[in-house]
This record gives sequence, C-alpha cells and structure tokens, in this order.
Amino acid sequence: MIKSVRQKKIIDIISSHTIETQEQMAAALGLAGFAVTQATVSRDIKDLGLIKIPGVKNTSIYALPAGGSTPSGEARLKRLIIESVRKIDFSENIVVVKTIPGHAQGVAGAMDQAQWSEVIGTVAGDDTILIVVKPKSAVEDVVRRFREISGG
Repeated sequence: MIKSVRQKKIIDIISSHTIETQEQMAAALGLAGFAVTQATVSRDIKDLGLIKIPGVKNTSIYALPAGGSTPSGEARLKRLIIESVRKIDFSENIVVVKTIPGHAQGVAGAMDQAQWSEVIGTVAGDDTILIVVKPKSAVEDVVRRFREISGG
C-alpha cells in the first residue's frame, strides 16, 4: 500500500488507541491490512513528527503534536524543547540536555532535522541527549538558544 495511506492509518490508530511501542503500532497496522516492519513504522513516526507523551502508570504513548499538525524542522524542534526539555548544561564542546523520560530521542531527532550549523551530532538515550558542538566557542550560543526557546 502507499505510504500516505499507511501514514493516514497511523494517525487514525493513535487517535483511537493507546500505542506505547513501534511493535504495537506494527501489530495494529497488521490488523488493518498493512504488512510493515518495525523499521518502516520508525520511519513513518519520524516523517509524521509523532511525539511520545506521558501515559498512565509511568508509560509513554505516541501522539500527534499539539494542534494535530506535523511540523518539521525548526518549528518541530521548538515545540519539543518547550514540551520535553527539563535541564540544560554544558562542558567544553558538549551540551547535555535532560528531558522527560522517553523524550530524548524525539528531541535529538528534531535537532538533527533542524540542522543547526553549530551542531555536528547528537546521541540520545531515554532522557538524556549529548550534543556535540563545533566550534567549541559556539557551545554557549547553543545553550542560549535552548534556554530562550524553553523559557528557562
């Protein structure tokens, strides 16, 4: 089936079901007649700009961004920073960003997509992102941008 049809179905699924993992999404798509791999689901989630929001009992579920749109680039990054970032610090040429649990990879992916010229790479875990900045002198500019966006 066509990618756009599948992605529309993903939006329908997350609007009517609680989906915590990509495997659950693949299973739900399978029940709807879409044979997909986890890698395909992962790409679709990224393309759609889906985010994870707190669910019940310390879980995270997939959702559309606020307003139901799927922003890209800088707009998506700003929204994710506002919604997810809790703390920012730096040392030398590395910025460390703490997020709500389960949100670090989404923020890092949005950073990669926004392509800040000073950022040469990101590495994300569950709630922590390491951002490598070049040149080293630009690290405070990156931290300032984060703080201006997050209001902190």
